[in-house]
Amino acid sequence: MAKASIQAVAAEAGVSVSTVSRTFAKPDLVLPETRARVLAAARKLDFRVSRSAAALKSGQSFRIAFLHADTIDVWFNANVYRGLDSVFHPAGYDISTYGMSNEHDRHRFFADLPVQRNVDAVIVCSFDIDPAEVSRLKEMNVPLIGINTPSTAGFDGTVCIDDQQSMHMALGHLASLGHRRIAYVCGAHDDSNHLQFSAETRLQGLLRAADAHPGITIEQIQCSDHDDSTSMAIARLTTMNPSPTAICFQTDELALPILYRLPQYGLQVPKDLSVIGFDDIPFASKIGLTTLRQRPQHLGAIAARKAIKAMGGPLPEPRFEILNTQLMLRDTTAIAAR
Repeated sequence: MAKASIQAVAAEAGVSVSTVSRTFAKPDLVLPETRARVLAAARKLDFRVSRSAAALKSGQSFRIAFLHADTIDVWFNANVYRGLDSVFHPAGYDISTYGMSNEHDRHRFFADLPVQRNVDAVIVCSFDIDPAEVSRLKEMNVPLIGINTPSTAGFDGTVCIDDQQSMHMALGHLASLGHRRIAYVCGAHDDSNHLQFSAETRLQGLLRAADAHPGITIEQIQCSDHDDSTSMAIARLTTMNPSPTAICFQTDELALPILYRLPQYGLQVPKDLSVIGFDDIPFASKIGLTTLRQRPQHLGAIAARKAIKAMGGPLPEPRFEILNTQLMLRDTTAIAAR
């Protein structure tokens, strides 16, 4: 059976051929009810737009580059991807993922992109960029959108949580419970990769918040990439003098294994130590971890909508959005015991 033509879809939906074409090429420019009629007609007639033909006509590749650190399957990256896909997929775009291990990977990507010209927008997740590296994107009209980036420099638009304000909330909660000696447990910064990450600003926020509370001290504990970094962190926590009454963690993933093992060292949470994480990964609620919630899927969806708008012209304000986190009060914080 012959495939349905674009003319047949237009007739079935009661719209013009150009509207059908626009529905598949630039769906954000079509009214939702009109777009729904066109897509329903296309499904009924088993119509499939030619990706190569559409690309040739529009000059688009219908591909989005998603640059991330770590692996794509870690909790944050996977949920950002889900948010991106929830917007890009219905709009007809595919997402290509690029893991960035260091500054060299980032530089190579932005050096090769102007030559390949194979994406319509670039999403950068959680790390910094060099504005000089991405200057060619302006000439190519390829929007650059950031998610939780340390800076907005060089980006067309960003959507980020306020890491420092989040730590102000965490410290304010602990201070209200009478805690004065607080440990901060974070991942060790890798100077060799020359990348800056947004999560690294959380310590700055905690220290600034402590300045507003006389008598509060912050002791930093870095977890290296050592195979038994959990034991090393616990060794520091249990030998500090004076000992802390509360611990803030850079992420829930750092908090959970330490929280699990503290009773082996005679420390009960929250009786002896209050604990606050960051992220609110699914397992955090199951064990009652007090933590700061961010929603990476929501961040991804906002970034995708910004990218689609930026492909059509300058982004409206606010180009750089700041979203609040939420302090999830559960079972791991209590009034300081000593």
